Amino acid sequence: VQLQASGGGLVQAGGSLRLSCAASGRTFNIAWFRQAPGKEREFVSTITWTEGRTEYSDSVKGRFTISRDNAKTTVYLQMNLLKPEDTAVYYCAASKTPVPPFSLITTAQAIAGMDYWGKGTQVTVSS
Repeated sequence: VQLQASGGGLVQAGGSLRLSCAASGRTFNIAWFRQAPGKEREFVSTITWTEGRTEYSDSVKGRFTISRDNAKTTVYLQMNLLKPEDTAVYYCAASKTPVPPFSLITTAQAIAGMDYWGKGTQVTVSS
């Protein structure tokens, strides 16, 4: 399965962006991670294909919305009220088989559970 992330760019604080992750095949879920310069990769959000079950990190809850288009096998991450601290390279990833809820595992376990990774897309939020 190949994942293609797109939609990044430069936006002012308070603005919005929508990221897309197009998958070439069906997986259990799609997850977004991000990595800022000098920092470790962190979990952002995830959605399962079949149930549409979503999860968000505390840092983006209430501002970001993840959704899916089953017909297009594409997942979207609508990012509103962006902050400079949201600046990072955003990666979409997927697991082939069911994984535990991300709220119950560490970030390292979440990353290890992903079987496929797309190339990142840069999001830069200016103050």
